[in-house]
Amino acid sequence: MPSKTKSLTAVYTGSFDPITLGHLNVIERASRIFESIIVGVGINSDKQPTFSLQERVNLVEASVVHIENVRVELFSGLSVAFVREQNANVLLRGVRSLTDIEAEFTMTLANRKLDPSVETVFLIADSQYSHISSSLLKQITPLAGDAALLQFVPVVVLDALRKKLTENKQPHIETA
Repeated sequence: MPSKTKSLTAVYTGSFDPITLGHLNVIERASRIFESIIVGVGINSDKQPTFSLQERVNLVEASVVHIENVRVELFSGLSVAFVREQNANVLLRGVRSLTDIEAEFTMTLANRKLDPSVETVFLIADSQYSHISSSLLKQITPLAGDAALLQFVPVVVLDALRKKLTENKQPHIETA
C-alpha cells in the first residue's frame, strides 16, 4: 500500500487570556512534532476575558515569535470548524489535570460527531506548568513580584498583566 504524505498542520485553539508558560510549552513541543501550528485565539462565552481579543492575539504573537512554524489567527465559532477552515485535520489540546482530561474527552466526542475527519491530539503539560490557569494569574498578579509571575507567563505578558490587573488596586509589593 503506498504511503500517503500529508502536510501535518495542527490547530491549537483557546482563549489564551493570557497565554501562559503552560500554553507556550505545549506550542513549543507541538512545533517539533507537526510541520506547522496555527494558534487560534477565540472567544470563550463561559469566561469574562481580562484582555480584548486583539490584545490576546498580540500577546500570543509576541510569545511565539521565536518559533518559526507557528502562526496566530483570530477565530470565532466552533474549534472543529476553524480547523477545517485552516485546511487542517488535527486539533491540538493541552491538558493539565484529570479534570481537564474529562472535559476534553467530552469535547472530543462532540467534535467527532461534528466532523469525523478532524483528529484530536493531546499533549500533557509539563509538571511545572500543570497548575497554571488564568484564574490563578488573576489572583496572584496584584500580590506577586515580577520574578514570581515570570514562573507562570512569558516576559511579554508580564507588563500587560500588571497594567490590566493592578490598575486602581493596591500598590505593587515586590516579593519573591
